[in-house]
Amino acid sequence: MYAVVHTVTLTDRSAAEAALGEVVPTVTGLPGFVAGYWVARTANEGVALVMFESEEAAQGFANFLKTAPDEPGTTLNRDSIDVGQVLASA
Repeated sequence: MYAVVHTVTLTDRSAAEAALGEVVPTVTGLPGFVAGYWVARTANEGVALVMFESEEAAQGFANFLKTAPDEPGTTLNRDSIDVGQVLASA
């Protein structure tokens, strides 16, 4: 399993939370999707961890993120997009 990890700056938390209503169903429908977590770390920063069955699926999502428009209420920190192998989960 592979994870795509990225951070966002929350410019409008209410708008960002509302946008997840569209983002989550879209992401969960991607090929190889396993699980996803969208976390507000602080009032102004969020992090997403999205797991995929294969490195290819994860890399495809990461490549999409690099050119995707920002969602309402967020600014995607494109330098933060990383793909890594999941070594354990519980």
